[in-house]
Amino acid sequence: MKRGLLTFAQTEDRETADMQSGEEGCTLLRIPGTDGEAVVRCFRVFPGITLQYHDVHAKSCIVCPETDSGVFEIRHCREGRMEGSDAERFYYMEPGDLAVCRPETGLHCRYYPLGHYHGVTIAVNVGQAPRCLSCFLDDVNVRPQLLMQKFCSSHDAFVARSQPAVEHIFSELYAVPAEIRKGYFKVKVLELLLFLSCIDAGTGELSRRSCSNSQRELARQVCRYLTARMDSRITVEQLASRFHVSATQIKAGVKSVYGASLYSYIRMQKMESAAKLLRETDLSVSEVAGRYGYDNASKFAGAFKAVMGMAPKDYRNAPADGAFRHHEK
Repeated sequence: MKRGLLTFAQTEDRETADMQSGEEGCTLLRIPGTDGEAVVRCFRVFPGITLQYHDVHAKSCIVCPETDSGVFEIRHCREGRMEGSDAERFYYMEPGDLAVCRPETGLHCRYYPLGHYHGVTIAVNVGQAPRCLSCFLDDVNVRPQLLMQKFCSSHDAFVARSQPAVEHIFSELYAVPAEIRKGYFKVKVLELLLFLSCIDAGTGELSRRSCSNSQRELARQVCRYLTARMDSRITVEQLASRFHVSATQIKAGVKSVYGASLYSYIRMQKMESAAKLLRETDLSVSEVAGRYGYDNASKFAGAFKAVMGMAPKDYRNAPADGAFRHHEK
């Protein structure tokens, strides 16, 4: 398997992922999994610098270890949610977030709490990249080695909330005409690196946005428990008794990992599962509602619209690519 890319294997059996050539100048990595698929399109921009588009529709993927210690990554989340880690902490990227970090080491499972993620990663190998990028454009005094030292000198990642300057840079990367792609990527990567050279690394929000492994595991166990019992109405007090922790611990853990309240998260899971039934079966709206603990079809319809953006009947009749999700916070 080729190094320098994010490399995945199947979640269950860890078979080698399918890597192939896609569009011109692009290496395509397609990862079939038991619960979905992840696709990475990778473009070589400069020697040692690649730009990767991530389109993930899966809860998790196995990531092969990055063995070169001279690599750092700049990650931007466009949609969904992705888990990152450093040392003993876990942090979560949501739409608009920027992270600068070293890739996680060792074979591990990368987790996507909401089951989908779309974003861009710029991977920089400082040993292979030009020492100073001013050789490509006058007055662009950017040195990859210094950027890595600035943001990744410790094991901590730099994580920052969305800001207009970052959104401007990345928004234009998500819709690039093929005929100008090669040169445009160079301009945008230089713009991003130059912007990062001016950021104060001390302004990151990692400590406020991270959680411990025990908090993470509690949240995941609680949500797995609820997902397996979507036809039941379970209170937070019942969950606290079941998991021998306080209701406050459960609420805080779920909010940290999933970016939503416990109630909002389970409602979102129910509605997305209900949407699948509406698409794939002939069950009536009332029958679908009953499967998710709703004895009132109108209440179910209201909850469905709040999450999926349209009424159940409209969703069932809409073109498959016309339905959309509105994720609550």
